Amino acid sequence: MKSPLKNNLLKTNTNKLKSDSIHDLYKMNSTFMKNNSIKSIVLLFTALVVLSSCESKKKEEAPTPELQPKVETFLLDKEKLTTELRLPAELTGFQQVDLYAKVSSFVKTLKVDIGTKVTKGQLLIVLEAPEISSQLAAAESRLKSMEAIYATSKSTYNRLYETSKVEGTISKNDLEMANGKKNSDYAQYQAAIAAHKEVSIIRGYLEIRAPFNGVVAARNVNLGAFVGPAGKGSDLPLLTIQQQDKLRLAVSIPELYTGYLHQGDEMSFNVKSLPETFKAKITRMSGALDLKLRSERVEMDVINTKKDLLPGMVAEVLLPLNAKDSTFVIPKIALINSAEGVFVVKVIDHKAHKVEVKKGREIDEKIEIFGDLNPNDKLVKIASEETKEGDVINE
Repeated sequence: MKSPLKNNLLKTNTNKLKSDSIHDLYKMNSTFMKNNSIKSIVLLFTALVVLSSCESKKKEEAPTPELQPKVETFLLDKEKLTTELRLPAELTGFQQVDLYAKVSSFVKTLKVDIGTKVTKGQLLIVLEAPEISSQLAAAESRLKSMEAIYATSKSTYNRLYETSKVEGTISKNDLEMANGKKNSDYAQYQAAIAAHKEVSIIRGYLEIRAPFNGVVAARNVNLGAFVGPAGKGSDLPLLTIQQQDKLRLAVSIPELYTGYLHQGDEMSFNVKSLPETFKAKITRMSGALDLKLRSERVEMDVINTKKDLLPGMVAEVLLPLNAKDSTFVIPKIALINSAEGVFVVKVIDHKAHKVEVKKGREIDEKIEIFGDLNPNDKLVKIASEETKEGDVINE
């Protein structure tokens, strides 16, 4: 772009050149008129054409100034971004247990079936194992025998001890031997008690009882079936008991949103089979991320007195993500996603400066950002990767 002073000089020189050229032409014309008037007219016309073409070329060669397009900007401001997140969740019984047989035996009595409501301690299945009954009888016999032997040795020692109070009647050696026999018989008697107790406990495993109040959700055995801790009889549990009046609603929260949820927060959920919307509060949070899913397990307690909800249902949970503090929120078009990172273009003294930021939550056409920014910073509204550091911004 040429300055106005240069343009004025160019016009002055051009006018001077034109006047000098015309003056010379007049001299030439007066000379040629003496010789040949027709020739002088032709030469004069040719000279004028050449001068006008030179002047037009000089005008065309003069560059025109380029105008920078205007760029729309806005002032950065903070606001509270409220979003909702929909995630799949699973309903399970608050308590659930699979019951297996502890010892190899046969099903003798089956007192429940699927759907049966049971109470804690209720007898569900009676198993039969003849060898355990024999072991229990042998243990009881040995226990009685050792009890009698110990009673005899104890009585003998007590009599000798009372007699030994008169000097010279019982030697110390006989008294010590009687005491040792009594202690040995006592030890064997205690061993017999322990053995009898062990067999009694094993005998108790033949009776399957309910560990809590609930409902029989599954039954995998029939009368006469062989069951046990190993082998084919242990493939499936005998019964599955679930507590259905109170359920667990478990959902995995992605790492990005874990900071917005707290214990006691209320949320709503629904299931496909029911049009009703249910409410629940966060009761437990794992406090750690799953290494595979990179998410935190969150559980809610659901009171199911009407028994509308069933364990195993898949639910859709609506999680409200409410930020406690205001954050910077900008239009998505003001963000630059490039191979180098995520940036916004900040305008300082009509020049572009790229600022690296981190993305937060997104809602509609807005996005939450975090970075080295301050309120009222001027940012480019429609950012482009072609914008370079230090480019002039025409607002």
